[in-house]
Amino acid sequence: MSKARYITTTLPYVNADPHVGFALELVQADILARYRALQGDEVFFNTGTDEHGQKIWQRANEEGKDPQTYTDEYAAKFRKLKETLGLSDDLHFVRTTDPRHVAATQELWRRCEASGDIYKKKYRGLYCVGDEMFLKEGDLVDGRCPNHPNLAPQEIEEENYFFKLSNYQARLEKYLAREGVIVPEWRRLEALKFVQSGLEDFSISREKSRLPWGIPVPGDDSQVMYVWFDALTNYISTLGWPNESVGGDFDKFWKNGETLQLAGKDQVRFQSILWQAMLMSADIKTTDQVFYHGFITSGGQKMSKSLGNVIDPLAIAAEYGTDALRYFLARHIHPFEDSDLTIERLKEAYNADLANGMGNLAARILTLAERHLEKPIERPASNTFSPEYASALDAYDFKAAADILGDRISALDARLTSEQPFKVVKEDLEEGRAMLRAYLNELYAIARMLQPVMPETSDAIKDAIIENKKPANLFPRKE
Repeated sequence: MSKARYITTTLPYVNADPHVGFALELVQADILARYRALQGDEVFFNTGTDEHGQKIWQRANEEGKDPQTYTDEYAAKFRKLKETLGLSDDLHFVRTTDPRHVAATQELWRRCEASGDIYKKKYRGLYCVGDEMFLKEGDLVDGRCPNHPNLAPQEIEEENYFFKLSNYQARLEKYLAREGVIVPEWRRLEALKFVQSGLEDFSISREKSRLPWGIPVPGDDSQVMYVWFDALTNYISTLGWPNESVGGDFDKFWKNGETLQLAGKDQVRFQSILWQAMLMSADIKTTDQVFYHGFITSGGQKMSKSLGNVIDPLAIAAEYGTDALRYFLARHIHPFEDSDLTIERLKEAYNADLANGMGNLAARILTLAERHLEKPIERPASNTFSPEYASALDAYDFKAAADILGDRISALDARLTSEQPFKVVKEDLEEGRAMLRAYLNELYAIARMLQPVMPETSDAIKDAIIENKKPANLFPRKE
């Protein structure tokens, strides 16, 4: 039975160009969106840009631009990732400066306030500009934020609004006790342990005199909303919330559908604790599941704009092609742990897996078929995936799914080598043709399995099979 499924990435902060770490999250989400759609489900796939906060304000000032002009320019760069990464045509893109999102965020604030969960107080503490959050002593590593060790925390004292996160201790423990609410399992245990250690109320506004670039707090023009309270609301504002009409996107995909959020491993507290408490406060259904991926490292270090070791996904796609980048991110980046990426490693995988593997196999089979078959094979009727392949994607194990594909390709290649159809067609044409038709049916099945991971390559191979014509070189070797 088909389901309504909501799949969303986090929103990248637009203070620098897109990097391959966020490309990983987008590709993982797109693989899942395509897979679910191919299974017959109705999918709402969301991404966008996070455009408020101190870092944006500072960077715009450094470049001599007003913040809206600055964010417009960067939002356009992130929109281009749809083409660069081969994302689904029906992708939804939300910006936190959209008037609809601003209205939704202010409404969420009002509902949390009406629940008695927002109050104002003076506060003094250490603030990390990188994460745009106050830090506790227990968060520090050598006196620095562990996520931004190159930035010295700032000591700030001001009067802000706070969210009563402590009110949701018991409900969050119950929510996080459900197996499967977070993948992988050890991240769920990490979140549960954090909640069980005791929750402190959370600052959710900043003084406008210090930070004028943000969504105004309803009823208090002297304050703007904390960027995380603002950004997290995108998950429901993109669905048209607070419009909860029956049959609308929010009703269909959030209230009655299955919701999945993808995020980096450093966002557990925001996505599975703060955001879920905000939803509870506003009497909105909590997220069904959050999948946390590891980081892509570069030279053994976390890839970071502030460290200057970012790898550009646009450059990789321009050199190797969109599908090659998608394939590498699926097969050679661990879905749950950190993985190191180098251009040398990518080139090696491209030549071994794609140029010498998949591309060479398709060319060999289709060259023989074009030469010896009188007509194309009929399009295979089955449109299902193998159980082990489906199970891997259901578990967000993109590497295992890609490995299964690789094994199918290797097995078919081995059959060609051992059975030598190029000799058989010369000795017994009909037996050779039967062998070729069997190869083409298996190649078509492989191409179907490729669809979520490498959609362009999948279409090219399937079209070539139905036309009984060797395609152009799918993956030219890189020297």
